[in-house]
Amino acid sequence: MAVQFDLVSPERRLASVQATEVQIPGAEGDLTAMEGHAPTITTLRPGILKAVGAAGTTSYVVTGGFAEITATGVSVLAERAVPVEEATPAVMESLLADVRAATAGLDDRDAADRAVADLMAARSTIGQ
Repeated sequence: MAVQFDLVSPERRLASVQATEVQIPGAEGDLTAMEGHAPTITTLRPGILKAVGAAGTTSYVVTGGFAEITATGVSVLAERAVPVEEATPAVMESLLADVRAATAGLDDRDAADRAVADLMAARSTIGQ
């Protein structure tokens, strides 16, 4: 009972593994994709994406992007993504600068502020 999980960013492929569940920071709320999930496409908000599999849980910081969920797989195309282990304070500051730049021109200031707050909350989750 697993799904194929693939995570790619413009810089690299970060994951291609079998997962029992994938926890996604969706723009409309968090969701968990498992085998048999209804077909869904969602946008991502900044946060922590987790893949749970036989080897344990792997976590990634994402700044946004899209997730396509099917009954047998989850494909995530992230704007930027880094494994939590690589999320040094300097990397997190770079990601935060990217989110601020990407949201600077938005007319919806509440959405822009939420995106920054979501990434700052992710940073505190990983202890930085």
